[in-house]
Amino acid sequence: MSQTSYALVTGASSGIGECFARALAGRGHNLVLVARTKSKLEALAEEFRKQHSVPAEPVEIDLSASGAAERLVRILEERRIVIDLLVNNAGFGARGKFWELPLDRQAQMIRLNLGALVELTHLLLPAMAAQRRGAIINVSSTAGFQPVPYTSAYAASKAFVTSFSEGLAQELRGSGIVVVTLCPGGTRTNFFAASQYGRPKLPGGMQRPEEVVEAALRSLDRGGGLVVPGLMNKLALASQRLLPRRVVARVTARLFRP
Repeated sequence: MSQTSYALVTGASSGIGECFARALAGRGHNLVLVARTKSKLEALAEEFRKQHSVPAEPVEIDLSASGAAERLVRILEERRIVIDLLVNNAGFGARGKFWELPLDRQAQMIRLNLGALVELTHLLLPAMAAQRRGAIINVSSTAGFQPVPYTSAYAASKAFVTSFSEGLAQELRGSGIVVVTLCPGGTRTNFFAASQYGRPKLPGGMQRPEEVVEAALRSLDRGGGLVVPGLMNKLALASQRLLPRRVVARVTARLFRP
């Protein structure tokens, strides 16, 4: 990798995003770390510089804000940073009856889960296409494979991410650009607390975020594709195909009912 090429990780201050940053630093990638928590980003950047001798640029920005993706790209241009690996990881959920949850909170979630991901991909992809090399890892969820009552908008947002990413992968065939669509199930991060989910009882329990990231990077090395980490998650999704969707929705409603 050239000295001017960087991997950009959104939501890099914790959870799956932090694990991606650590794993990529260990692989020798230069890093742009993006999140809202400046102190955590700066601490991670300093750690990676010392332990792995890689440049690490912290960028404090709220990607759910209007125009945030464009502001981020302008910052990259000002610092003369070229992105050849984009990890769209930032996102959150909301649990409860759709009409009782605050509309502004759900709109913010949709802007982050969908809008920021699409905008960053659209803004950074042309340079990858011109160089005929690069990679995109879009973090979706097993929630995107079926309706999930009491977190309906979140599940729908992840269904969009999965469909968008798989479609984009086909558009980019033969371009030299790899697309990984990562669909983890329940993962041991602060996602549930930050999203005010509580702790739903998920089949198979929770995975370690390191396992999720390892699965994504293996797929990246092999040329990309759809990744569902964990045997129980794979079995759960396979079993859903045998059931009517209304039955699947009833089952997920029992799991996620507040």
